[in-house]
Amino acid sequence: MKLLALEARQNATYYRSRYEQVRAYGADLYVLNGVGTPDFWPADRYRVVGSQNIEDLITEAKQWHEQERFEGIITFSESAVTAVAAVAEALGLPGVGVEAARTSRNKLLMREAHRAHDAPHPDFRFVTELSEALGAAAEFGYPVILKPTLGAASNFVFKIDDSAEMEELFPRALDGIEGMSWFEMEAHGLDLGPHGLLVESYLDGEEFLIEAVAWDEEVYLGSVVDRITVEGGTFDDDVHHAPTSLTPEQVAAVHRVVTAGVRAQGLRRSVLHAEVRFHRGEPYLLEIAIRPGGGGLDLIAEITAAHNPIRAVMDVARGATPRVRHYRPTGVHVTAMCLLCDAGRIARIDVPAEVSESEKVFFLKITASPGDVVRRPPEGNSILGFLGTTGTSLEDARATMLEYASKITVTFDRDGEAS
Repeated sequence: MKLLALEARQNATYYRSRYEQVRAYGADLYVLNGVGTPDFWPADRYRVVGSQNIEDLITEAKQWHEQERFEGIITFSESAVTAVAAVAEALGLPGVGVEAARTSRNKLLMREAHRAHDAPHPDFRFVTELSEALGAAAEFGYPVILKPTLGAASNFVFKIDDSAEMEELFPRALDGIEGMSWFEMEAHGLDLGPHGLLVESYLDGEEFLIEAVAWDEEVYLGSVVDRITVEGGTFDDDVHHAPTSLTPEQVAAVHRVVTAGVRAQGLRRSVLHAEVRFHRGEPYLLEIAIRPGGGGLDLIAEITAAHNPIRAVMDVARGATPRVRHYRPTGVHVTAMCLLCDAGRIARIDVPAEVSESEKVFFLKITASPGDVVRRPPEGNSILGFLGTTGTSLEDARATMLEYASKITVTFDRDGEAS
C-alpha cells in the first residue's frame, strides 16, 4: 500500500518512530511537511513545501498524488488532523471530512456538538476576559478546569481551586496559548474555530484513556487504560496502567458514552483516542480525538488488549475494513509514564544500559535533546520523554518503572536556569 503522511509544520522528529512502524507494517510511506527539516525521511519519499498555507499543501499533495497515486493520507499529530481532512478531500481520498475534523480538533466545537446530541460532558463556557472566567467558575463551583480550545498534551490546562488562582493563571494561559507549539503547528488558511480558553466544570472521578475505531455503524473500544496519576493542579504528570480496573458493566457504559460522542462529532470511519472521566459514578467525555494516543498508548493497546492503533490508521486511511475487536484484555500488566524534569536548558541526558536494555522495558522514548529548553507549568509543559514497563501486576510494573525513571539523569546549563 502507498500512503502519504502530513504535518503542516514538522514536530521535530517526534513522529518518525511511528512512520517507521507504518513502513514496518508493509506500507510504502511518503512524507509531506509544510515546514520541516531536510533529511527527515528518505529523499525520494520526502518533500518540504516551504509553507504552512493549506492551499500550498494541497497543491503540492495533488502534484505528488498524480505521480504516485496514494491510497490514503495519515497523520499522528493533533495539529494536523484538520489539514489532513482538507487534503484528503482535495485528493478524493478517504477521510472524516473537514467539518468533522474541525469539530474533533476544537474543544469548544466538540463540547457544543456533545451538548447538541446529549453526549455526557462537563459544563463549559468559552471565555475571553478574566471577568467571564470568574463568572463561569462561580456558576459551576470551584474547582474548575481552564483549558485551550486548540491545545494538546495538557499545555496550559489547569485545575483552578479558587478565584485567586483564576486571577493568577488566566492571564498566563491567555498569553501562553498564542505561542503554544500545538497552535503554531496548525496549517494556515483553515477555519479552525475559536482560538481561546474554556472554563469547564470539574469531574471528580477517575480518568480512562481509550484507543478505539469507528467503522460505519459500530464503535470498537480496542484498548482501555487507567490514568493512575496523583492529580494536582496540572495534568502533565501522566502515569498509566493496563489492563483497566473497570468492570465489564463500566466498560459497557464507557462504550455507550464514546459512541454518543462519535455520533455527535459526525464521525463515521475514523481512528479514535477518547478520554473519559467518571463523575458521581457515571462516565463523561473529556475529548474524542481522531488520531491514536501518544506516549506509548499504541504499544500498551497491543500488549494488553491485542489492538494495534497504527495498523488501524493504515486501514482506515485507505478505506479498508480495520482489523479490530471489542475490548478483550490479554492479562499482561503494564505501567507507563511521562518523564519529567526541572525547567532549564538541557546540557546532557544519561540513560543507563540497565534501563535501555531491560527486558521489562517495552517503551522508552527520549523526546528532548541537549540544547532544548524545558518549560514547566505555568510557563509551559515540556516533557523529557516516556517510559513503560511490564510486570506480573500493577504493583510490580509500577515499582520497576519508578526505579528505572530515577536512574535517568538530566544535566542543565547555567545551573538549570532556562534562557
